[in-house]
Amino acid sequence: MTSSDRSQTVDVTRTYAVRTYGCQMNVHDSERLSGLLEDAGYVRAPEGADEADVVVFNTCAVRENADNKLYGNLGRLAPAKARRPGMQIAVGGCLAQKDRDTIVKKAPWVDVVFGTHNIGKLPVLLERARVQEEAQVEIAESLEAFPSTLPTRRESAYAAWVSISVGCNNTCTFCIVPALRGKEKDRRPGDILAEIEALVAEGVCEITLLGQNVNAYGSDIGDREAFGKLLRACGKIEGLERVRFTSPHPRDFTDDVIAAMAETPNVMPQLHMPLQSGSDTVLKAMRRSYRQERFLGIIHKVRAAIPHAAISTDIIVGFPGETEEDFEQTLHTVREARFAQAFTFQYSKRPGTPAAEMEGQVPKEVVQARYERLVALQEEISWEENKKQVGRTLEVMVAEGEGRKDDATRRLSGRAPDNRLVHFTRPDEDVRPGDVVTVEITYAAPHHLLAEGPVTAVRRTRAGDAWERRTTIRAPKPAGVMLGLPGIGAPAPLPPAADGCAVV
Repeated sequence: MTSSDRSQTVDVTRTYAVRTYGCQMNVHDSERLSGLLEDAGYVRAPEGADEADVVVFNTCAVRENADNKLYGNLGRLAPAKARRPGMQIAVGGCLAQKDRDTIVKKAPWVDVVFGTHNIGKLPVLLERARVQEEAQVEIAESLEAFPSTLPTRRESAYAAWVSISVGCNNTCTFCIVPALRGKEKDRRPGDILAEIEALVAEGVCEITLLGQNVNAYGSDIGDREAFGKLLRACGKIEGLERVRFTSPHPRDFTDDVIAAMAETPNVMPQLHMPLQSGSDTVLKAMRRSYRQERFLGIIHKVRAAIPHAAISTDIIVGFPGETEEDFEQTLHTVREARFAQAFTFQYSKRPGTPAAEMEGQVPKEVVQARYERLVALQEEISWEENKKQVGRTLEVMVAEGEGRKDDATRRLSGRAPDNRLVHFTRPDEDVRPGDVVTVEITYAAPHHLLAEGPVTAVRRTRAGDAWERRTTIRAPKPAGVMLGLPGIGAPAPLPPAADGCAVV
């Protein structure tokens, strides 16, 4: 480490903004980037502020137009940077890992470029760029620190991401992620559980286990049943009410995982299982190591073990070589699986992937027509499946920012155990995000449920307490910006663990 890398304090308060594009892994990384900056003394810019002293773009490379979106946003910031000496712009994430030096060539006003493996170096790189007055490009080829070990600024007081692995060992022909995030690397189970216990002690009631291929967890540590064991271990953490995970792969979805889901009370009756295509021919071209029969078999087993499970999926329309017969097989699979929700995508070339060079690229107008047919079918199924919820009594965890019309409709919003969005009548007593209400579903739309009657019960929780503390206690003003590496040492003691989300 050089002297310019060492932490030091200057008597100035600088603001930052992190702009995130992409998947849950990007969101998780952005919470760490925010935590690193705040640990170094930066202050988050107010919501809606036009400019910050440091703007960080955490990018995605999955879509063909990802680079256009980034360079468009960088271009809009160029005039602000020109008139504000000392403003800095950093670009990280998958697109930075892929494009490396190209970014500063196309946008020479960028100060820092860092990759997916070295997000912990951001404060150091910002300081080097400031002192040396030149762009810093540092792309690590292998993981330097597991993201979950870095400081964090969580967006939610009551729910948290917990990364259990990074990278992916699959070779899907449409996906560039393995090339950018590397081979799968698993965290030790004890480290994961320790993090969850610490989060619960802070008031978190819901965690989502996160991995590029989350249920392949264990391949790096030599235990094929490690994921099911991890789910069961989460069930023993007192105060942890809800456990979710994303995204699994059908290849690794074994019967022991289904059993663990069914037999662990705090593992929610929800599953996001990417299909991508219902055609065996297309699945083979995608290098997806399952076929339609295998996929539907998993769905049937899950429903047999967890009757009220809500299952969602991802589907790509118009993969190279997809015929009308192939597409009809996707529609057939959707009808059989009866997904609660499907995230549907029109295939777009990902530069650097085998599929981008395949013959048989489907014309845009054909892809669009098929996409519209698929969306119409899934909308119909989603509505029918949601109508089955009418009359059910559900416990809903109150959420923050889920209902855009809540103020106008005098409602609040939250998530049912199966992750369906529920809008409910605002009760007379005060409820906070993280609290739990009991409601009866009276109406269903394709993408949400309504509980128009009175709330029958309110359970105030430690998660709600945590949200209240976050929103009412004003944080002390930092003494200045810590330049360079964040401090190293034991964290401050956590508050004593209580009974999780018990009634207070």
